[in-house]
Amino acid sequence: MRKPLLATLTTLTLGTAALAGTTATATAVPSGGGQAASAVATPGTQPDSGTAIPAGARAASFAGTVALSNCSGSLVRMPNSQPADPALVMTNGHCLETGFPSAGQVITGKSSTRSFTLLNASAGSAGTLKANEVVYSTMTDTDVTLYRLTKTYAQIQQSSGIAPLTLSSAHPVQGHAVNVVSGYWKKVYSCSVDGFAYRLKEGQWTWKDAVRYTPECQVIGGTSGSPVIDTMTGEITAINNTTNESGGQCTLDNPCEVNEQGAVTVRKGIGYAEETYGIPACFTTGNKLNLAAAGCALPKPAGTR
Repeated sequence: MRKPLLATLTTLTLGTAALAGTTATATAVPSGGGQAASAVATPGTQPDSGTAIPAGARAASFAGTVALSNCSGSLVRMPNSQPADPALVMTNGHCLETGFPSAGQVITGKSSTRSFTLLNASAGSAGTLKANEVVYSTMTDTDVTLYRLTKTYAQIQQSSGIAPLTLSSAHPVQGHAVNVVSGYWKKVYSCSVDGFAYRLKEGQWTWKDAVRYTPECQVIGGTSGSPVIDTMTGEITAINNTTNESGGQCTLDNPCEVNEQGAVTVRKGIGYAEETYGIPACFTTGNKLNLAAAGCALPKPAGTR
């Protein structure tokens, strides 16, 4: 993960500055690695991963993705969300405007005035969305922030023609083709799910059962929070969050895999995403967060059960 790109860039500087604990602002560059941007597709084109698009796979589209000041994200719905429900935007925990949550920290119900640029299928602007609440944010076990918006899905679709992306409630599948769709860069990375890391450690943070990409997804800074879309279902299966940039072991910008026996594996240049299939179980009628709901395994704030 990286400290963010300034909202107004005169030059692209990815540098080597890592996550800086609690000093981050909405000007830090998120993770994604330091690979050249030429490895990704431009708006309106198919991803160029060097592999054929599988039969039945859905073409990449930016519709429903969003651009933040420093990250990527998406307008999302749960499988049971209704048109009249307040809409949600999903991005990484380390993209939170107030700074990176510490290991073990869970933030819920915090007011927010953050805005997002909603994109259409060809990566053009479909309008601005505004949040009024950080519903949930953490970098423990996973790396996610969910914002509640001031409008419902129906209102957004009526004004923009854009429908939300659906969070799959099924575990990602090894070997499935995926598109990592970055609203910040308006670029698509195409690869497959190579496998899963039992634990993924980076600095003070540990994530569970992380998705490991095949090498084609050379994600860069600014792609943090991008939805990882299963090309067979068109649903979100994970959220992009980091890459091992220089071969370091378990350090900032250099996550490592740790298996059940504690053995450490380093995969230089390989990117990772955090699974999202467990999130829908934590949202009830009206898109309300309920961390006590049956089947909800998201980490809870300290002092709650």
